[in-house]
Amino acid sequence: MYNHWALRVGACALLLAALPLVAATPDRLPGRMFGDGMEDLVAGPFNDEDAARFLAQSTFGPTDADIARLRQLRYAAWLDEQFNAAATSQMAYYNWVDDVLDENTGTTTLREGWFLAALGGPDPQNNLIIHRDQLRQRVAFALSEIFVVSDQNALLSQFPNGLSWYYDVLVNNAFGNFRTLLEQVTLSPAMGVYLNMLGNPRANLAQNVHPDENYAREVNQLFSIGLVMLNADGSPQLNGGQPVPTYQQAVVKHFAHVFTGWNWSDCDSGNFLDCGPDWTTGANFETPMAAFPDWHDNGTQAGNDIPVKQLLSYPGAVNGGVLAAGGTPQSDLAFALDNIFRHPNVGPYIGKQLIQRLVTSNPSPAYVARITAVFNDDGSPAHVRGNLKEVVRAILLDPEARYGHLRQPETFGKLREPLLRLTHFWRAMGARHHCGRNYSVGGVTYHYQNQPYRYAGYVTAWGTSDSIYGSGVAQAPLNAFSVFNFFQPDYAPPGEVAAAGLVAPEFQLHTDTLVANSTNSTAGKSFGLDIAIACDPDEDIGDVKIDRAQDAALAGNANGGPGDPPTRLIDAYNLRFLSGQMTPFMRQTLLTALNPVSSADGPDWRFQRIHRALLLIQTSAEYMVQK
Repeated sequence: MYNHWALRVGACALLLAALPLVAATPDRLPGRMFGDGMEDLVAGPFNDEDAARFLAQSTFGPTDADIARLRQLRYAAWLDEQFNAAATSQMAYYNWVDDVLDENTGTTTLREGWFLAALGGPDPQNNLIIHRDQLRQRVAFALSEIFVVSDQNALLSQFPNGLSWYYDVLVNNAFGNFRTLLEQVTLSPAMGVYLNMLGNPRANLAQNVHPDENYAREVNQLFSIGLVMLNADGSPQLNGGQPVPTYQQAVVKHFAHVFTGWNWSDCDSGNFLDCGPDWTTGANFETPMAAFPDWHDNGTQAGNDIPVKQLLSYPGAVNGGVLAAGGTPQSDLAFALDNIFRHPNVGPYIGKQLIQRLVTSNPSPAYVARITAVFNDDGSPAHVRGNLKEVVRAILLDPEARYGHLRQPETFGKLREPLLRLTHFWRAMGARHHCGRNYSVGGVTYHYQNQPYRYAGYVTAWGTSDSIYGSGVAQAPLNAFSVFNFFQPDYAPPGEVAAAGLVAPEFQLHTDTLVANSTNSTAGKSFGLDIAIACDPDEDIGDVKIDRAQDAALAGNANGGPGDPPTRLIDAYNLRFLSGQMTPFMRQTLLTALNPVSSADGPDWRFQRIHRALLLIQTSAEYMVQK
């Protein structure tokens, strides 16, 4: 079902390519004999195709070097290497641009830093420093789509350093403990601004003041347990055929009273209601919120309507989930977050979403249950709950992650997010920032000359936003439309997917308009933005451009034409982009489109073949659905 829906969307893109196609039904690749669990899974991968497929789930896109490295190390050692790799910091890049280069910083700085981390490679400050933490960054991106903050908030858009600091919280905790992550997210000024916990005062009935409920609601609904009680396998618990709710509105109200008395770290109790961001430096966005007891509702103050707070109630909840009066802001917050963290829903709710972001939209109940078990107990002698490193390891090494495309070919997989298609394209094609110069505006000098690892440019990196026009991506880090992300985890597009009881979250973003614009954008990126194209000396910024020359030798051995088919090019792209899963139909389609190109079409005929191959692959249904 999943494939058929994707084929219809992808067909639109193929038609827009305006290249000759073969009118035929796609052939199914035969199952690989002995490829499904016949050898020790952790000892793999046993071929380049399996390596590329694993990297599609665990990085921002396979490269030839990554595939070779994974084949050398095998899964277990590669994961350990990634767990131990130095974390790429968004703040480090932001501070370099702000303090060392002395440029005016903004959202563009945030985008550049994110792409540096996502694409990996040398650091622009010191090219000897190589960013290799692909898995950490991929998991952090997944977490950013669960713990959502967005620069579409008017105040956050003015303080990109606050967003960079927040993203580092996700990066630094990607392999840490979920309880620590939950607390650091809760106390981050960016989240405090976004969901109104920052500056949230205690109740004062005489003045008709009531705590804001925004964060209290979303920390439960979106960041931890969801709206209905779940079994360990992620299925809803039913009572009389109806889902059992996790909490009622009264619980949200009680949590809201707990989340009071926190504000900017440089405030004081006397200016609690008037304190704001540091408009000069934004420095108070880079420090966790501080507690102010006079403004916290601990249930003992006059004018309070909830002296004892009933939080989440479930079997094993400490004190039945009841928070007694008389605590401090810190102790009450700790009790509340522990109350959330120990809830039995957290494992299946968070685990399933991480599976969806990395591996497949519709994991089997058994897959979810296995991940829940690891979340609840990491298997160490200490029996740690919430160990995200072991959760990520279990997700990627689960038999369903490794063999699901063979066992459930009709339902396994996920639509690739537009932004991840872009990072994959750039990584696979050796993209670098190219052109640009050092130029001055208003007394400020901007430094883009000879900076291949500053990923800037109006057309590509900077143009990557929520707009579907120009970039054709409609997605950027920390730029979601709302706290519900770009798409919801249970979104099911109407038609075959919904009728089959499946979900396809990314289709909520993947509209017909996006398909058309992303096709045009892919055409421009694969042909018009190449490192080989001469720079305009008056071009200030430059742009991110690919290196087609790296594959020129694969495009043909002689003069092109049917007698010199680009089979090596197709094989290379089959591995890099499709993990070796290209169907015979698609292979023939590519040959039909590329074979006519020859030296008679100009000296750049090999580049023309590469351009056609990239456009057809990138806009195909076979590529868009990650298997």
